[in-house]
Amino acid sequence: MGSAFGANRQPRGWKTIVRDLNFAAPMKKALDFDFGEQTTQVFDDMLVRSVPFYDEIQHMIAEIVANLVEEKPVVYDLGCSTGTTLLMLATRLKNKNPRLVGLDQSVPMLNHARKRAEQAGLTSMITWQQHDLNEPLITDPSDAFIMNLSLQFIRPLNRERLVSNLYHSLKPRGCLILVEKIIPEDSLLNRTYIELYYGFKRRNGYSDLEIAQKREALENILIPYRVNENLELLNRCGFKAPDTFFRWLNFAGFIGIKQ
Repeated sequence: MGSAFGANRQPRGWKTIVRDLNFAAPMKKALDFDFGEQTTQVFDDMLVRSVPFYDEIQHMIAEIVANLVEEKPVVYDLGCSTGTTLLMLATRLKNKNPRLVGLDQSVPMLNHARKRAEQAGLTSMITWQQHDLNEPLITDPSDAFIMNLSLQFIRPLNRERLVSNLYHSLKPRGCLILVEKIIPEDSLLNRTYIELYYGFKRRNGYSDLEIAQKREALENILIPYRVNENLELLNRCGFKAPDTFFRWLNFAGFIGIKQ
């Protein structure tokens, strides 16, 4: 799959992918990973080449939400980055007249997402807001919240408060969808999964240097939980029967529905 990516590619008609070379040159010391302008420009390529089944996960999220919500749903994407999930949802839900809201802390990400929505002619359905999810969050009563690879970047001390707030902001039968990097219980499996994951990244064109430098940059920024820790978090916050809808080695998707 890595060899299929040139410097630029135009998939699905509404986004341009720029090759991720952010960690290709040797660094004296890798800085903490951030979501600024440099990351924004290559983010779509970074995700497709770094997250197994990324496109399929997007389709799964859109299909799950579309099957659960009624007419005129309110859906938030928390940590929306370049807007991929909301653009897909807007297309999938257009006959239900949705109100979609994308929140992200990064201004460059929001600007990029807004431009993509304009290019796709989807601006009437989507609004964009800057917000740090470590801070208290107030939302309208909602039919669905999506956190696609974003809860793992929230400080652990703040996660339960956030998820609890989301539960109380959901309408009855509303859902919370999480996709997270995870840690297996067994240390041997953890090392095995990590090595297999790095093999996945190598197949997609990342060098050992890029893998190592990005790992160092993310070390204190991305803090994953175990599968049971994610499910227990959802349960403590009110979701009585949370489930796992996706799993690939050290990545998983979770869903909770408000009864």
